[in-house]
Amino acid sequence: MYREVIDAAKDKMHKTIHVFQSELRSIRAGRANPQLLERVMVDYYGSPTPLTQMGNVSAPEPRMLLVNVWDQSALPLVEKAIQKSDLGFNPSNDGKVIRLVVPELTEERRKELTKLVGKTLEEAKVAIRSIRRDAMEHVKKQEKASEITEDDLTVAEKKIQEATDEAIKELDELAAAKDKEIMEV
Repeated sequence: MYREVIDAAKDKMHKTIHVFQSELRSIRAGRANPQLLERVMVDYYGSPTPLTQMGNVSAPEPRMLLVNVWDQSALPLVEKAIQKSDLGFNPSNDGKVIRLVVPELTEERRKELTKLVGKTLEEAKVAIRSIRRDAMEHVKKQEKASEITEDDLTVAEKKIQEATDEAIKELDELAAAKDKEIMEV
C-alpha cells in the first residue's frame, strides 16, 4: 500500500529533475544552441506562439544561430520577440532569415549565470524536499489509520529518503556540469 506513495513520490521527483534540466538548457553558456530560443514567444496573429513552432532554428557556427521562419511575413514579429526576450541577443534580419550572433561571455556575466544556476538548483531541491515531506505525511497517516504496520512505515520512510537523496545527488551533478560549461572559456 505504501509502495504507491513511494512510486508517486519518485515519479514527481523525476519530473522535477526534468524541469530543472530544461531550465538549465535555456541558460546560455556562450555557445550557440538552438534550445536557447525555446522559451521565446512570438505574438503571431494575436496569440503567443513558441518561436520553435514558427520555423527552424539551427547553429551553423559555434557562435551563430540561424532562424529560418516559414511565414516570411512574420519575420519582423519574430525579430521583435527575440529583442524583447531576456536573452540579450541583437538579431539581424536580411529579409529571409534572422541571424543571431552569440556574444562571448564576460567573467562578470559568467558569475551571474552560475548564481542563476545555483538559484534554480535550490528551487528544484526545495521542490524535491516538499515531495518527500508530502510522501512522509501520507505514509504516517496510513500507519495511524492502521493501513500499514510500524515496520512498513520505517521501510517506507527509508525508501522515500533514499529516493530524495538520489534525486538531490542527480540535481547537484547536473548543476555542477552546467557551472563547468559556463565557466569554460
